[in-house]
Amino acid sequence: MAAEKSGPPAFARRANTIAAKVAGRRILPVWALVGHRGRKSGKSYQTPIAIIGSTRDAVYIGLPWGRRTDWVRNLLAGGGTLTWKGREFAVAEPAFVGKDEILAETSGLRRQVVRRWSMDDFLRLTVRPAERPDPSV
Repeated sequence: MAAEKSGPPAFARRANTIAAKVAGRRILPVWALVGHRGRKSGKSYQTPIAIIGSTRDAVYIGLPWGRRTDWVRNLLAGGGTLTWKGREFAVAEPAFVGKDEILAETSGLRRQVVRRWSMDDFLRLTVRPAERPDPSV
């Protein structure tokens, strides 16, 4: 298990404010927004994240600040949503995975980046199209 990090530095928190404005849109497919609910507060949050790989039913996220960031713990405790490429997905089955799984599922430039990355912590999220409420109800 990788050593736990203390959390993102101040510059990363400021960059997240900017990233949140563009994340989830088709124009920048590497950025997505994870929607999650606070474990204690119940407050809704949206956190910009970088998708480093994907399959038909899962996405892979690098965890540069470790496994114990609030958004990761919130997803593990109560699920959430993912807004990516202009679509919203329900996320399920968050699981920590190793670099080998991501290398097996990615190709091209993303695979080269992951191969050279010194990061060891990754999260796999199973994604399904989010259910829309029935407008007739």
